[in-house]
Amino acid sequence: MFPVLKSFIALYSSILFLMMGVSLLNSYLSFRLSSEGCSTQITGVILTAYYVGLVVGAFYCKRMIRSVGHIRAFAAFAAGTTIVVMLHGLYVSAPLWTGLRFVTGISNMGLFMVIESWLNECAEPKVRGRVFSIYMIMAYLGGAIGQKLLVVGSVETQAMYMVVGVCIALSIIPVSLTHSIHPELPRAEKIKLKTIFKKAPIGLIGCLSAGMMTSAFYTMGPVFTQQMNLTISQMSWFMTLSILGGLLLQWPVGNFSDRFDRSLVLPFLGFVVTGVSLLMIFFAQNSINALLGATILFGGFVFTLYPVAVARAHDVFDVEDVIKVSSALLLAYGVGSSLGPVAVSTVMTLSGSPYGFYFYFMGISSLYSVITLLLRQKESVQILPAEEQVDFVMMKKTSSVALHMDPRQDEDQDEDLNGDQGEGGDQSKEEEN
Repeated sequence: MFPVLKSFIALYSSILFLMMGVSLLNSYLSFRLSSEGCSTQITGVILTAYYVGLVVGAFYCKRMIRSVGHIRAFAAFAAGTTIVVMLHGLYVSAPLWTGLRFVTGISNMGLFMVIESWLNECAEPKVRGRVFSIYMIMAYLGGAIGQKLLVVGSVETQAMYMVVGVCIALSIIPVSLTHSIHPELPRAEKIKLKTIFKKAPIGLIGCLSAGMMTSAFYTMGPVFTQQMNLTISQMSWFMTLSILGGLLLQWPVGNFSDRFDRSLVLPFLGFVVTGVSLLMIFFAQNSINALLGATILFGGFVFTLYPVAVARAHDVFDVEDVIKVSSALLLAYGVGSSLGPVAVSTVMTLSGSPYGFYFYFMGISSLYSVITLLLRQKESVQILPAEEQVDFVMMKKTSSVALHMDPRQDEDQDEDLNGDQGEGGDQSKEEEN
């Protein structure tokens, strides 16, 4: 692992600093809007613009990267993000902040694309899995550290914007000083969502549901903590522990899904999220410390739903379709992410209680589980024995470029290579005879 870490230290450092800034800004803006008296509903609408920007950026950022190169594009996107962050400090305005969040989403997608395409181009197939795993770890750690930066300065002043700006600026330095080659952006692989839904509805709906829950947590989690009268320190721990839970439970949940039928594992995970959400409501009423501890489980199961759903879809598709299928699933996740903040804020508003935050997760997760079981019962899905399923892989939910680092796509190349070697071996034997 250490040689791999050394080879890509610049890119890993950049994603660490970038995720620190992105994570801090997301939580801070959510808290700031709530503290300024903005309604829960309006807060959800403003913050959902970021995820819409990510989806739009996935279609347009590639052009700029191809035209000016990776280093210049990264510097431009980072500078744009920093400027937009500072503009938030001018004054609190719902229309202004909605537009700024949208632009931030586009810029951040460009930053993710640069780093991920660089890793994909420079990583050899035999170490791609390790490169991808370390990248995921750095992204999760950056997100967790960013949440703890909430206690660095007063959230009532402009200091947080400066901290975010510093994090984004720090991400430019490693990329700017690297001597690595300029990689080529991989071409987009297209496949119709209708095809995915027809063959792998459980995986597609799972990615949509995961997007709705993940974005809901990131945007309205700080609002929930404020409505519960938690301190800034407690809020930062609440968000940090959830993200770390998502990292820590990746391997055990993934290993569990490799051993059992994923068409049953996914509804099981959904019901677990429902149960943990109910437990969170109980703890929130009785013990804040217990709430903070249990959020590790909550984040762990919410954040692992997406990679398991992706693995389920790959179970029923051929290996050569890995990139195309993953791209479609990422789009479904993006659509879900765009819906999540508005949906959860609506539920919280209608419930008239901060516990509406967990009512939302209970509703989405249980509904997904029921739909999955109905599809399975009606034989609308293909059921595979565990030994025929593909391996679980941690998935990064940013740009489609990261999908090219998925080690599952190399299985097809290995099979072709083994087949060629077999034919060559047979031919040699015939010549000897």
